Amino acid sequence: MLTVKDDQFMLNGQPFQILSGSIHYFRVPQEYWEDRLIKLKNCGFNTVETYIPWNFHEPKKGQFHFEGMADIEQFIATAESLGLYIILRPAPYICAEWEFGGLPAWLLKDRNMALRCADPNFLKHIEDYYDVLLPKLVPHLITNGGNVFALQIENEYGAYGNDKQYLERTREIYKEKGIDVLLFTSDGPDMIEDGSLPDVLTTLNFGSRVEDSYAMLDAYKPDSPKLCAEFWIGWFDSWGKEHHTRDPKDAAATLRVMLEKGGSVNFYMFHGGTNFAFYNGANQYETYDPTITSYDYDSLLTESGEITEKYKEVQKVLKEFGTIPEPVEPPNIPILPEQKVQLDRSVSLFDTLTTIANYHKHVVPMSMEEMDQAYGYVLYRTTIDRKADMEMDTSMIRDRAFLYINGEYVQTVYRNDEKKEITLSFPEEINTLEIFVENMGRVNYGKHLRDRKGIIENLWIDNQYMFHWEMFSIELEEVVLDFSRATTERFPQFYEGTFELAETGDTFLNMEGWKKGNVFINGFNLGRYWEIGPQKTLYLPAPFLNVGENTIQILELEGTKQQEVLFANKPDLG
Repeated sequence: MLTVKDDQFMLNGQPFQILSGSIHYFRVPQEYWEDRLIKLKNCGFNTVETYIPWNFHEPKKGQFHFEGMADIEQFIATAESLGLYIILRPAPYICAEWEFGGLPAWLLKDRNMALRCADPNFLKHIEDYYDVLLPKLVPHLITNGGNVFALQIENEYGAYGNDKQYLERTREIYKEKGIDVLLFTSDGPDMIEDGSLPDVLTTLNFGSRVEDSYAMLDAYKPDSPKLCAEFWIGWFDSWGKEHHTRDPKDAAATLRVMLEKGGSVNFYMFHGGTNFAFYNGANQYETYDPTITSYDYDSLLTESGEITEKYKEVQKVLKEFGTIPEPVEPPNIPILPEQKVQLDRSVSLFDTLTTIANYHKHVVPMSMEEMDQAYGYVLYRTTIDRKADMEMDTSMIRDRAFLYINGEYVQTVYRNDEKKEITLSFPEEINTLEIFVENMGRVNYGKHLRDRKGIIENLWIDNQYMFHWEMFSIELEEVVLDFSRATTERFPQFYEGTFELAETGDTFLNMEGWKKGNVFINGFNLGRYWEIGPQKTLYLPAPFLNVGENTIQILELEGTKQQEVLFANKPDLG
C-alpha cells in the first residue's frame, strides 16, 4: 500500500519514488494500449496515470459505456500485467482539454443546477455515476491485490471554486464505495489552498521553476512529499495558432532538478493521443479557443506512438536515478505506403436530413442540451414574413454558423467575431432563414465552463424575437447517407468513397484542399480538420481499418473542389 511518512512516500513500508507518465486510454485505440505502456516502462517509469472522463462513460443520463476504448478495466489490467502501478483521476471534472472538462453535456439541460459544488442535484448525479464506475475500480486497488495505489479528489479545484464541503463529500463518496487507497488533490502552486483538504495529500501541477513550486507547498503544508502530479513537458494546440514544442534537454533538465530534490513526478503527457470524434475541448479567456484534433502535446511519444528525442533525453535522466528494466520489444506497427483515395459520391447535408437528423419543432430555438444532443451540428429554420433589410444579434449562437436565406448562402458568423450585429437582406415577402450551427467543443476550464451550444436564447432580429422554429439535430453517431436524394450542390456536403487494403497499418490523412469538417472511417469519427491549421493531417490508426474494403466519408462544411484524399506516411502538425 502507498502511504505517506513525513516528507516521503512509502510503498509496502519501503521508501518509494513515483515515476509516472500520463496515458489517456480514451485517446488511444484499445489495441495500442499495450504498446504505449511497454514504451512507458522501457523508458524507466514505474507508474501510469490516467484521467477518467465522465462524459465518455455516461454519454446519456443512465446509459453507461465501458466497451472498446472505454474499457477502463482492461486498460488497468494491461498496466498490471506489465508490473506498472496506477494512479487514477476519476474526478467528475478532469479539464484535460477534453470536451466540457469531462462533464457530460446533459448536465447543462438543468439551467438551475450549479456545477462542481455541493449542489444536491449535482452531487446526486455524481453518486449515480460513481455507483457504476467505482465498483469497477475497487478490485484493482492495491489493497485488494491490484496495482491502483492512488486516486484523485476532483481536479485543479483551486482554479475554480472554494467549496470545501463539496471536496469533503467527494471523499466521503469514495470511502462509501470502497476506495481505501491514498487520496490526493492537485493544483497549480498558487492555488493549492482552495483546492486542498487538510488531511489529504496535496500535489502540484507545473512545468518549470521547481524550487519556487516546492517552496509554496512547504509554506502551506510543511514537510509534505513533493509530487508534481502534472509535469507539463509540452502543450496542447488550438486552431489557427502555432504548434507548441518544448526543447527535450530543457524538459530533462527540469526533471533532474525534481529528482535531485527527492521529488516524485507524473509526466503530462507521456503520450498524448488524439481527440477523436467531437471530444476536443476549448479554452476561453479573451476569446473562445477550441483545441485541435491531435493531442500530440509534444510528448515523449508522438500522437502515433513513435519514440521521440525527448523520450531519449528523459530516459537518460531516469537511468541516473534508478534501474531501467530490461526492455520489452513492443510489436511493430506498420505504416501504410502513400496512396490517394477517390471520393466518387456526394450529397448535400440538406438533401439527406431525414437519414442523419432528428427533427424538433418549438416556439423558440432550443439549445443542443434542450434537445438531448451532446455534440455535432444543428440546422435551425424559421420564416421571416417581410421584405426588408434587418439587423440580427448573433451573440446567442454557439459556436460557428452558416446563414442561408431562401436556400442561398449569405454569411458565416463565429462567436469570436467582434461585430455581433449583422445586416440580413430578405428579398421576398415570405422568406426562409436557415442557420446551420457547429458545436466546436465546450469550454473545459475556468469561469466559462457552463458552455451551452447551438442557439442558446431566442434571436433578436429587427428589434423583435422570432418565434416558431424547426430544428434538425445532427449528432452523427452513425452516418447513413442517401445519395439518391442528391439534388443540390449546397454545402455542407458529404463525400464518400471506398478503398481496398491487402494489409492494415497506420496512416495520416492529408487534408490539403479540404476546408473544414470531419472524417469518418468505417463509421468511426476520426475528428475535425480545418484549413487554418496548425495540423494538416489526421492520424488514422490501423485498428480502425479493415483488410479488404473500407469506407471513407467526409463532411465538408465550407466547399471544396477536391474529389480525393491523400493517405500520407507521416504526420504534419504544423
